Amino acid sequence: MKVGFIGLGSVGAKLAGSLLRNKVDLAVHDLDPAAVAGFVALGAKAGGSPAAMMRDCDVVITCLPSPAACDAVVSEMLPEVRAGKIWMEMSTTDAHEVQRLGAEVIARGGMAAECPVSGGCHRAATGNISIFMGGERATFDAVLPLLKLLGRRLLHTGPLGSASLLKVMTNYLATANLLTCCEALVTMKAAGMDLATTYEAIKISSGTSFVHETESQMILNGCRDINFTMDLVKKDIGLFQSIAAENGVPLEISPLMVEIFNDGIDRYGPRAQSDRIIERLEEATGLSIIAPGFPAEMIDDEPEEEGYEVVPAR
Repeated sequence: MKVGFIGLGSVGAKLAGSLLRNKVDLAVHDLDPAAVAGFVALGAKAGGSPAAMMRDCDVVITCLPSPAACDAVVSEMLPEVRAGKIWMEMSTTDAHEVQRLGAEVIARGGMAAECPVSGGCHRAATGNISIFMGGERATFDAVLPLLKLLGRRLLHTGPLGSASLLKVMTNYLATANLLTCCEALVTMKAAGMDLATTYEAIKISSGTSFVHETESQMILNGCRDINFTMDLVKKDIGLFQSIAAENGVPLEISPLMVEIFNDGIDRYGPRAQSDRIIERLEEATGLSIIAPGFPAEMIDDEPEEEGYEVVPAR
């Protein structure tokens, strides 16, 4: 099976790396020639244009920063879609857009799968990330061999659009968790608590979470580099807000989160790491939320294993 991968950003490069590590016949494309050259040096092929990749590959995977970028790439690929071709979308994107573009692919005889990932860049690098897949069951079965290389826990979520809805929801929850962790750490520091003790108290309690056990470490180290930027947070929580508005859900916390990250972007810039949102509270209080003993990079120490399907209870 020949696989094309378009989008070698912080997540895409790690996903593509899992394919290359597992000896998949891989072609790559990115707007950054250096990113492509790095993969070619490791044994991948330069894929050329998106259209050429769809023509030459059995499966083309996209992992792009916005719905607009995805639209541009898929529109270029569409003339080369025919029976047997598969498009896999691994971005966090708008459900309506993936449904629209997927319908275009299917109308030309191809198959469409949306496969957003969740679990952090460190797990994307090891093939241990979780993957949601929206699309026909037959399409899930067709891409399952690749999904087993790309991720560990694989969930078929239903028709096209369902995976994007769930992925946006999980990013909303992660962002809410990040903000509450920031407030908790700053408040405990202000109350005179040791930050390392505070970290452990949260970790062993009902207050813990994936976000705390990863992003709080990056905050306390001071590097504040979780490989996810404020503009991407704003995109994701904005998509969640749109889903709620479309379905008549009067959210109260979500609009405040959007406001907080708009302020963070105004202060630090759209490409600032999302964990720097704690600096708003550091500046307001004059406190430094840094402690010794925390790593500057998240490393996944879970052994790489073949992925498996997670089956919901019925």
